[in-house]
Amino acid sequence: MDSTKSKPTNSGRRDLSEQIKEVTKDSHVRAENTQLMLNYQKGQITLPQYKLLLCSLYEIYRALEDELDKNSGHPAVEPIYFPQELARLEPLERDLEYLFGPQWRKRVTVPAATVRYTERLREIGRCNPNLLVAHAYTRYLGDLSGGQVLGKITQKTMGLSNTEGVAFFSFPAVTSPHRFKQLYRSRMNSIELTEEERRKVLDEAVRAFEFNIEVFDDLQKMLSITEGASGDSGKGKAPTTPLTISRSAVAQFTLGVCAALVTVGMGVYAL
Repeated sequence: MDSTKSKPTNSGRRDLSEQIKEVTKDSHVRAENTQLMLNYQKGQITLPQYKLLLCSLYEIYRALEDELDKNSGHPAVEPIYFPQELARLEPLERDLEYLFGPQWRKRVTVPAATVRYTERLREIGRCNPNLLVAHAYTRYLGDLSGGQVLGKITQKTMGLSNTEGVAFFSFPAVTSPHRFKQLYRSRMNSIELTEEERRKVLDEAVRAFEFNIEVFDDLQKMLSITEGASGDSGKGKAPTTPLTISRSAVAQFTLGVCAALVTVGMGVYAL
């Protein structure tokens, strides 16, 4: 519990980041092979689908960053607390406002799995902040690994200027993602945990992947319903947005969104 301290890792013990990488290998493969991932790889992506993805990311990061803020002084959280460099909530709010308009908060829709994910984040923030380390590492380093490339792909294929609609993928305060990830891993590996606490963090890292797999599966179900209700163009019942997108752009954009979904797993392995 609060026996956690930040100091150099014992040289006889494996780094926490390497242990997380090892215990989540199987979950990583499963995340890549969810039906949602396979469908996206076939080119099945529309603007309404991209909006649903951002809605879930918004709720996940709202819960995660609320709890990190509340526990910023906790000995397990303080070393990996980088709000200036990593915070995603404000960029997601800008993206959602651009895509949905001024009343975007009333249009945020998420599946049940996203709600369960956010409830878990708030629970551990209250009861066991050590476990926030697993979720922060999995989410932030995954998104940071794919963000630079994805932002450029999205801007090019959708004809967007600056970061409108794609601010989530941009980390302007991180000048070198590679060096920053090294720093982040070093800080995380310096957190001293008892054997029991370490085991719980590793278990939570696996659980973080499972939550994301469940979100992917639930989003796929929602997307199937959305396709039937709103059709190819994303108009009709879908909210009006300032974006227009051609069929060819949709096909190209598939690669970007597909990668965005998997960065939660793949980014950890790209360090």
